[in-house]
Amino acid sequence: MTPLRASFHTLGCRLNQAETATISATFAARGYSIVAYGTDTDVCVINTCSVTEGADAKCRQAVRAVLKHSPHAYVVVTGCYAQVGVETLQRIPGLDLIVGTEHKMQVADLVGIPKKVGHARVVHSSKISRGDFTMAGVGHYEGQTRANLKIQDGCNFACAFCIIPFTRGGARSRTLDDIVREAHGLVDLGHRELVLTGVNIGTYASGGSDLLHVLQALERVDGLARLRISSIEPTTVSEAVLEWMATSTKLCPYLHVPIQSGDDHVLQRMKRHYTSAEFAAFIAGVVRRVPDICLGTDVMVGFPGEDDAAFTNTRTLLADLPLAYWHVFSYSERPHTLAQRYAERVPPARTQERSRILRELSTRKKTAFYRQFIGRTVRVLGEQREASGLYTGFSDHYVKVGIRTEAELANTLRQVRIDSVEQGLALGTLVDDSTVSPHL
Repeated sequence: MTPLRASFHTLGCRLNQAETATISATFAARGYSIVAYGTDTDVCVINTCSVTEGADAKCRQAVRAVLKHSPHAYVVVTGCYAQVGVETLQRIPGLDLIVGTEHKMQVADLVGIPKKVGHARVVHSSKISRGDFTMAGVGHYEGQTRANLKIQDGCNFACAFCIIPFTRGGARSRTLDDIVREAHGLVDLGHRELVLTGVNIGTYASGGSDLLHVLQALERVDGLARLRISSIEPTTVSEAVLEWMATSTKLCPYLHVPIQSGDDHVLQRMKRHYTSAEFAAFIAGVVRRVPDICLGTDVMVGFPGEDDAAFTNTRTLLADLPLAYWHVFSYSERPHTLAQRYAERVPPARTQERSRILRELSTRKKTAFYRQFIGRTVRVLGEQREASGLYTGFSDHYVKVGIRTEAELANTLRQVRIDSVEQGLALGTLVDDSTVSPHL
């Protein structure tokens, strides 16, 4: 008997990617053949985001795209949009199952024997569990060198613009033993690098353990070469974590710490937990502790009340700080949030222009960061050969490196001397096969 086929599509963050990988593994364990999204399939699971209005639209488009190439497919929508957009989703023809946050990891069981009935079944709870959690199985990341490892979910910070407390609930953490179990499983599958993910991972707390304990436990996983922290709130990065990063043989010298705005009035309206001066002092302290660290951030433009002076403050601060890059987001009004009540809207054209200015500045900052490694040898985890013939991968410092070589480097760690920087890529040459210190 030919096994049923299942495909998966992820919208949004690394946390969603980690959850999709686990959901995919549960389908594989039930005998499904996992096929690429966009190919003919019997079941398609779309794990959604709802951080912006654009994310909502992408979800609706994805459902329609699946039904276009696989009109017989049993289509499931889960994730954040499934938690807050049930009524809208129910109006999409051909959708079969809507699964809210509380039951997301049970999707394979809820699908059962897939059979289209002409309307969407809803499995949803307004209450989301608050206790420590575990996750069954090991995430499925076929063909990827790095894998995401979920350690935390939910958030208690309640920033004025953020819908996540409504889509994912309050902060909760995964048990340390279960994190280590999956880490071993992912390494056994061949992954050399793990990326810790969550909504607010700096608040991790389970059974007396904090984020430092997680890092120390994963350092002991044999076969794991690199560990990376994904986005983390600046106010939750402890001195102990920075000290560990400065001396660890596996934890990469990298932090992505959202700033959102460089203007104190806007930060106050956003309900962020720091001033611009405090953020700058934090960044200076990180650089003192971990020299050459790659620092990234998120910045929001067009937040209600962001006038020209406020934007100038943000641009100036970003230019002055030793940041390697940033992601620019336009403010998007979200239901249930405090910012939804704010007046003083920024015209879309002005928001777009501010976004352009900050993106261009980010490109210049990234180039400058990359150039400081010219002439130095770094450790690169090979990922794929590009159409240009270069083999690309990332260094410990999150520098994207293009290597001139005919060798097959997928999922191997190699020493590379950086020779130049061109068009957003550090170009390098293989040195030899021996391992180098991760912080060179």
